[in-house]
Amino acid sequence: NGGATIPAHTQHVRYGLSLMNQWAAEGGNPFANAKWDDAWKIARVDAGQWADIRKGLRAETERWLRVLKTPREVAGIEFTGLVSSIAHLAYHLGAIRQIDKAARGPREGTF
Repeated sequence: NGGATIPAHTQHVRYGLSLMNQWAAEGGNPFANAKWDDAWKIARVDAGQWADIRKGLRAETERWLRVLKTPREVAGIEFTGLVSSIAHLAYHLGAIRQIDKAARGPREGTF
């Protein structure tokens, strides 16, 4: 209905996690030159593009999970970013569920 597409949400999360992974691996501020708008321009994708976006999200998510499982010293703002990344992912998964009824899971009473 004119809003962001599922591929756009998925690419946005993938990109955000790639920046978090870059920060975890290299430090610094990979967000300073981030191009957040690129993902939101995605309106349609073909099967190959969709597979690439999903594959990229899986890879970045697996990398980020390893980061979250590894103890490390962080400043307050860094800790906030770590926790916020989880909430950010949850928000976009919720948005995807709202866009596509099939992604909402089983109906009550059917499981």
